[in-house]
Amino acid sequence: MGKAQQAGAQPTTRDYLKVGVILFVLTVAEVVAIYIEALKPVLAAVLVLLSAWKFLLVAQVFMHLKYDSRVYAGFFAVGVTLAILITLAVTVIIL
Repeated sequence: MGKAQQAGAQPTTRDYLKVGVILFVLTVAEVVAIYIEALKPVLAAVLVLLSAWKFLLVAQVFMHLKYDSRVYAGFFAVGVTLAILITLAVTVIIL
């Protein structure tokens, strides 16, 4: 991001457009990965990694976690961690 963001300012329209282009490229990569036969054994892992990358990018920029206090990012991280742990626990119980 630009120098203004490093000083704690909010993102500009140009920053949002950059992120939009990155998200588009990652989405295209996900679709292309589905059609590559060599990736079939690791397709789920590849898709999860690409999706996680997109999720983190959206959380950082569009939820302003990158520009706000680390306390907010901490609350968000605790919530996401609890959600993942609860999902894993429910999955283990069901199986």
